Amino acid sequence: MPRQNISCLSDNIFTLTLTVVCVENRRSLTVNTGLRLKALQTLVDVNGVKRLAGEEWLLTGEEQDEYYPQIGVEVVSSENRVVLRSGQFCVVLDPVDKKFKPQFGRRELRKGCSSFFLHPGEKIEKGIQSSFVLSEDEAIIVVAREEFKDTNLQGKSVVRKCGERWMIYGPVEYIPCIEVEVIDKRKQIPLSKNEGIYVQDIKTGKVRSIMGPESYMLKSYEHLWEKPLDPIVEELLRNGGGTGSGDIRKIAYFEQSVDPQFLKGRNKTRVVTYRCPGNTAVQVNDYLDKTARVVFGPDLAILGPHENFSVLSLSAGKPKKPDAMKSLCLMLGPDFISDELEVETSDHARLRLKIAFNNHFEYEKGNTESEAKVFAVPDFIGFASRQVGSKIRAAVALVPFDEFHRHSAQVIQHAVFKDTTTGSMLDYLKFEANNLVVTSIDIQSIEPVDRKMSDSLTKSIQLAIEISTNSVEAAAQHEAMRNEQEAKGYLERQMLTNEKESEKERCKLVELKAITAAVESTGQAKAEAQAQAERVIIECESEIEAARLRAKALEIEHYAKLESQNMVRRGEIDFAKSQDDLELYREKSLADIEVKRFSDMVKALGADTLAAIATAGPDTQVKMLASLGLESTLITDGNSPINLFMTAEGLVKTGHMQ
Repeated sequence: MPRQNISCLSDNIFTLTLTVVCVENRRSLTVNTGLRLKALQTLVDVNGVKRLAGEEWLLTGEEQDEYYPQIGVEVVSSENRVVLRSGQFCVVLDPVDKKFKPQFGRRELRKGCSSFFLHPGEKIEKGIQSSFVLSEDEAIIVVAREEFKDTNLQGKSVVRKCGERWMIYGPVEYIPCIEVEVIDKRKQIPLSKNEGIYVQDIKTGKVRSIMGPESYMLKSYEHLWEKPLDPIVEELLRNGGGTGSGDIRKIAYFEQSVDPQFLKGRNKTRVVTYRCPGNTAVQVNDYLDKTARVVFGPDLAILGPHENFSVLSLSAGKPKKPDAMKSLCLMLGPDFISDELEVETSDHARLRLKIAFNNHFEYEKGNTESEAKVFAVPDFIGFASRQVGSKIRAAVALVPFDEFHRHSAQVIQHAVFKDTTTGSMLDYLKFEANNLVVTSIDIQSIEPVDRKMSDSLTKSIQLAIEISTNSVEAAAQHEAMRNEQEAKGYLERQMLTNEKESEKERCKLVELKAITAAVESTGQAKAEAQAQAERVIIECESEIEAARLRAKALEIEHYAKLESQNMVRRGEIDFAKSQDDLELYREKSLADIEVKRFSDMVKALGADTLAAIATAGPDTQVKMLASLGLESTLITDGNSPINLFMTAEGLVKTGHMQ
């Protein structure tokens, strides 16, 4: 607002000074906008309501279209209308009552379709939310924040206690009331055959497994339970049930049991399953009941919440090394085990044997003791290799090298399958500790460990091979000489036949050359004449085409010059027109600016101020003449009247100059 300063120059002369403190802009309000105002002092607002200092209120476009700033009122912020579409809701904290007084601690639910302004002190809890649209296979879990009366899906009135949990099933569109809080959203879990989940009851803590085929919806007091597994079991399941170095033969057997879900990462809430290969057995231990069960393949082993697999640590390699392979399944056979042994004969010749023996397990399905006995020896491979190796070493130590070299198979067969009590030969060897049966044994190779003995054996073998090779070489040489003579006779006959045929073909060639020469001479003359005629035709057509193109080029050049002249003239006309329009716009703008300046000056000074300025001069002059004893009349000589007002103004100016 302009500030007015009035100072007195003399007893009857005053000077008016205006100072602009600040400039406030008019605020336009629409239906969807409003202003949050704050009173800096106690006053009455534009609507005639008394406002105390510090009080805040809301002015919307529904009350007035424009707002002019009021002294003592501060515009805190601009507010927009909050719009709730269909299916949306929000909770307003500390809502105002009908007298616009905030109700602290209260919460109010507002649903769409609706719109409103937030009054000072009101806040929206968690923003604008969408309603819960539940399909047939979805549900939500809600908990009561305070005790209230509710209506269930059957339309009956139910009293909900504070902290009570219950579920709301679809299909439904649900907007929670202010006494209810949504804590989780559930969806039915589809389970196919041999699929399952682990579910824990949060009231009792009991964990159970739910198996398909079915679609299961978790209850309000249930949640998915993550089953922990040992890292070694996790690795074995990813590799199909066995781990070890790549040269172990049995590792390839586990590839058929690799489950893709373990390669991507196990979902710990899903029931753990393992596909047992054929002719294998898997032992599952229940640590809660302290029992064990055996699953025979091909079958699917399913772990309960408190069950886990028995991990077998087996020997592997040649010679056998303990703990070289980890496995979940035990191979029941028929299978074979290969090993490498070092034996020593009675004459102290040390030999290296490579053997392989067939094996299988004897068991009775359904008999718990018989099934458990199969797993009585964890490392059955190392156990069998050690037992068979000890028998072979003992038997070889009783015979000399020469006898063992000639009758190695009989010595080893007697060592493994001979009954020590009766002395008779058995058809198999059975280990009572785990019912493992060895049915046959094969000697793959026998090599001396001593280098000198190995060299002497190599020399004797090489000598025998050399004698055999020489005899075969002599027979082959004789046969080659005979074949060579036969081939020479056949070659000479073939050369004579070829010469005869070549003479016949040479005669035909001479005849064809003569015919070709005649055709060539005739064709050359014809081709030259035809080429000359075509050359003349092409030259004429080229001249005609060149003349046509020259005429077309002249036409194009003429039209191009004409077009360029037209473009120059149009450009000059457009330039002159744009200059005229610009000058006209400039004059119009200057006139508008001058009119606006004069109008703004008049509005700034006000009608009362202008009237005071207009009458200030004459009033002063009248008072001055009155002080000199003159009247406000016109002094004239009859020809040129003199205005005493102007004379007074001159007197005043002369007085100031003096």
